[in-house]
Amino acid sequence: MNKFAAILLLFIFFFSLTTTLSYAQLSVGVKSGDWIEYSVSSTGSPMQGHDVTWARMEILDVEGSNISVIITSRYSDSSTATTNYILDLQRGHLIDDFIIPANLNVEDTFKDENLGNVMITQVEQRTYAGAQRTVASASVGNNTYVWDQATGVSVEGDSKGPDWTIHTVVSDTNMWQPSAKMDWTSIGLIIVIVLIIVLVVVAVAVDLSKKGLAKKEGPFLSSLV
Repeated sequence: MNKFAAILLLFIFFFSLTTTLSYAQLSVGVKSGDWIEYSVSSTGSPMQGHDVTWARMEILDVEGSNISVIITSRYSDSSTATTNYILDLQRGHLIDDFIIPANLNVEDTFKDENLGNVMITQVEQRTYAGAQRTVASASVGNNTYVWDQATGVSVEGDSKGPDWTIHTVVSDTNMWQPSAKMDWTSIGLIIVIVLIIVLVVVAVAVDLSKKGLAKKEGPFLSSLV
């Protein structure tokens, strides 16, 4: 009996240690005040309540692995709905996998209470909301997910049903800034202005040079007469 109790206590200890280490390794990449907006398009006849055309998610609070969010959705009939959720990355309560643990790499897994353990199958560079980001991808059934690696937020997703498809992609966010773009129109205008200034300066310099030469030649010619 004592031997059995010792083995049971040892098992409980290792289970607790594993859970503690798992929690310590879980990384939350968002903070209060972060927000992200999505454009949503669909084909066919999505299920009722899934005919969303635009959505916004804002992070209200973060406590440990719990993330409080407010999601505003706009539907095809222009109506809107706002819902509050509390996500739990540790338990895998992720709703539609809006946010997952941050900094996951290929073959890393995270828990989804509905889907089980989801494995990251690809990490690559893509451009979202005007900036190049490192993203992690996974596919489960007919659904494909793409998350920003550093924050863990969803940036793109595809869902397929018997007679419908839904595509969601980030359109704007304050979690990162768009990369600076070359404004070729402005650059061209600046080049033209600089060339005009250079030509004017050269023309003035040539004119002054001619006038100076004429003044010097005047007295010399008079002495020859």
